[in-house]
Amino acid sequence: MTARVFIDGEAGTTGLQIRARLESRADVRLIRLGDAERKDPAARARALNEADLAILCLPDDAAREAVSLIENPETRVIDASTAYRTDPAWTYGFPELDPAQGAKVKAAKRVSNPGCYPTGAIALIRPLVAAALLPQDFPVTVNAVSGYSGGGKSLIRRYEDAGAPDHLKNAYRAYALGLAHKHLPEMRVHAGLKHTPLFVPAVGNYYKGMLVQVPLQLWALPGAPKPDDLRQALADHYAGQDFLSVAPAEESKSLDALDPEGLNGTNDMRLYVFGNAAGDQAVLAAVLDNLGKGASGAAVQNMNLMLGLDPQAGLATRLAA
Repeated sequence: MTARVFIDGEAGTTGLQIRARLESRADVRLIRLGDAERKDPAARARALNEADLAILCLPDDAAREAVSLIENPETRVIDASTAYRTDPAWTYGFPELDPAQGAKVKAAKRVSNPGCYPTGAIALIRPLVAAALLPQDFPVTVNAVSGYSGGGKSLIRRYEDAGAPDHLKNAYRAYALGLAHKHLPEMRVHAGLKHTPLFVPAVGNYYKGMLVQVPLQLWALPGAPKPDDLRQALADHYAGQDFLSVAPAEESKSLDALDPEGLNGTNDMRLYVFGNAAGDQAVLAAVLDNLGKGASGAAVQNMNLMLGLDPQAGLATRLAA
């Protein structure tokens, strides 16, 4: 039977990307609202309750409102906002988190789609905590850069409109310098850390693509592990995964640069471990599309699991920008 899917907020950046991944598929039927109906609570409530699965691409408060409108006990939900990402009543939608997480997502009624920065950071940190290579109370730092699409329509306009201020056309700028980014609770909880990481995000003057880095002084870790120990822990943790891979040592050593746009249009994430010659320092890195595995691709991956559909459907080919 064809699954009925409603994207609440389909006119936004993430919603448009999800729609592009779904609208040509024969195994799902999109429930669509006209422009005038999208802000009509009655029309939205009707669509939400008709759906087998609703994907919420809304601000936090609007996402909570949408959930409150659902009365049909059979309607399943994927929420792409930050509203429920640390709520224990919701399943965290990162199927690769641990060996049991994919089954949890498949069985869940309510799934919180991960944030783009946390997807990269958690992918790098969680396996090392699980393997006892990185203590839960270690002071972790996360540095990252994203394309400006990560800021949604308003930031996209500020970068692309002809009259945008000159400072927004700089190649690179750091932000969230108050060190209180909204993704921090999600990073701490799902990475398995006791303390909030020090997180410094940045935006680059390009549309999409993300690079997340975690620097580590290996001499400060218990047992002073080597870069290859970290790489092996990541490789073991993600063995057999469809959308998450770990670069072998030879590949990492051959690189003199890492391109944040390298996986654009895909639902893939590639992890790297770089180490110095002495083997006492390392930088972990994740490359992903902030609109792919960091948003729309992850939502479609979770949808496929929840509805029992082909895991690769809507994700196997590169989506155009």
